[in-house]
Amino acid sequence: MAKLSTDKRNALPAEDFAEPAQRAYPVEDKPHARNAKARASQAVKAGRMSKAEEAKIDKKADAVLKKG
Repeated sequence: MAKLSTDKRNALPAEDFAEPAQRAYPVEDKPHARNAKARASQAVKAGRMSKAEEAKIDKKADAVLKKG
């Protein structure tokens, strides 16, 4: 996965995040989209996130993964 520096992350528009209000789970490219899905799954298993939140992140990440 490409390294995402703090400056580059801060420069990303809100729509490049699976949770734009929190600027969490960047999904600007396919590797980051796959990572967002994996981290959301881990958060659900750990009890830090609901299945509904995971589904929202997965939907946004899947849209990025299907591009190209």
